[in-house]
Amino acid sequence: MANKQEPQIPISSYLKNNEQVMDKRAGVGTSFDLGYRKFPVLKTNVSMYYVTGLCETPVIVELMKELLELNHLDKDEDIFEQIHDHLVHQQVEIVETIDDALVEMLSGLVVFFIDGERKALVVDVRTYPGRPPQEPDTEKVVRGSRDGYTENIIENTALTRRRVRDGRLRNEIMRVGERSKTDICLSYIDGVADPGLVKLLKKELENIKIDGLSMADKTVEEFLVHQGRTPFPLVRYTERPDVASAHLLEGHVLVMVDTSPSMIIMPTTYFHHIQHAEEFRQSPITGSFIRWMRFLGILASVFLLPLWLVLVLDPSLLPEQLAFIGPSEESSLPVFVQILIADIGIEFLRIAAIHTPTPLSTAMGLIAAVLIGQIAIDVGLFIPEVILYVAIAAIGTFATPSYELSVANKLCRLLLVLATAMFQVKGLVIGGMLYILLLVATKTLNTPYLWPFIPFNAKALFQVLIRMSIPFTKYRPSVVHPQNNKRQP
Repeated sequence: MANKQEPQIPISSYLKNNEQVMDKRAGVGTSFDLGYRKFPVLKTNVSMYYVTGLCETPVIVELMKELLELNHLDKDEDIFEQIHDHLVHQQVEIVETIDDALVEMLSGLVVFFIDGERKALVVDVRTYPGRPPQEPDTEKVVRGSRDGYTENIIENTALTRRRVRDGRLRNEIMRVGERSKTDICLSYIDGVADPGLVKLLKKELENIKIDGLSMADKTVEEFLVHQGRTPFPLVRYTERPDVASAHLLEGHVLVMVDTSPSMIIMPTTYFHHIQHAEEFRQSPITGSFIRWMRFLGILASVFLLPLWLVLVLDPSLLPEQLAFIGPSEESSLPVFVQILIADIGIEFLRIAAIHTPTPLSTAMGLIAAVLIGQIAIDVGLFIPEVILYVAIAAIGTFATPSYELSVANKLCRLLLVLATAMFQVKGLVIGGMLYILLLVATKTLNTPYLWPFIPFNAKALFQVLIRMSIPFTKYRPSVVHPQNNKRQP
């Protein structure tokens, strides 16, 4: 049975009643990290609540000094207004329920209850613990900015504002999670982003019913898009402010989740996942070359192993000039079994590298390379060609900018290898067609996944294949349905 939401409790004019409710609901006096002070101001008791690890102590001390200075002044009829005017801070708000006060306190704000008043004052003095902005490990560039998003949503919005200094940039914040009260920010440029998409995302976020978002952005993603049975990523993640800002200017919408450095970009297509910031940090010709090398690596990561396997199983398909492609040695294990073992072994290495401490990862890689490579060949487990082609496919996997897409392609590659081993040429052709049909049938927020290839858009497809010079990219992509189609006036 679902838990019923507790009714909102209004702030009482009796300070003692408010203190009892705060003690019961928040555990003040039990949890050591919840701070509480009670002091007189103009012969009226004032209670102050805060979380010690989320507030700036010097600011709190300064606020208390300002309030205690009121004791030297004459008492006005409206004590609440006197206290409100003497809280020297740029952001002071008024709340009228205990629930709102509690949520604000647990978010890092300081709350003041005043005896005889049915409302409380909330001052934003929070400072979240976290690391400074630094370049993301998964999106490094040779030239370009080295800052990246952090786990602090306030810093993340500031990093975006620094690059998009437009008054029409909207950062709408809301809280999701019955217990976690996680801050989620919806960022878009008013007058550019599709208002229907913004409205849909707001509605979906408000309809999320869950205790908490412990996995932050990934949990939100699963509520926003229906993954179904497709392994391909339906949203794009980025930790780079310049990449996120470029998508905002195109008409995309960002979803920022507090405690996560990854921004969710929507809507996205397959080709958004194979772009990288490095292409736009080089000249157009060099960027196009890098892009085509990446395309080649992605194709190799999916189709190289099953294509080589079908040529091994049916050598008659090879012309005499390419007869050397087949294996030159015999092995006790079938070739497709060797491919599966080697490919799964590399996946073990990838997982082990994630869980291995950095000082030990290099040694682990060397040991694994020796075991899987030379020793496995010497004992007759693998033939040299298997190691070669599996390694090329693995490099293509690592060359894929999107980690989620690379894992999805690897899963499809294993299925293609199995289909080819069972049905040879027919298995490869049918499996390849099913792979393409799955991409064609996939949609994210009513956006075709293979746009601009299907449905076909010649100009947009040309810009996908060739890195255009920025002065020639005068129009925003139509797939996001921008209100203002022109990027340059």
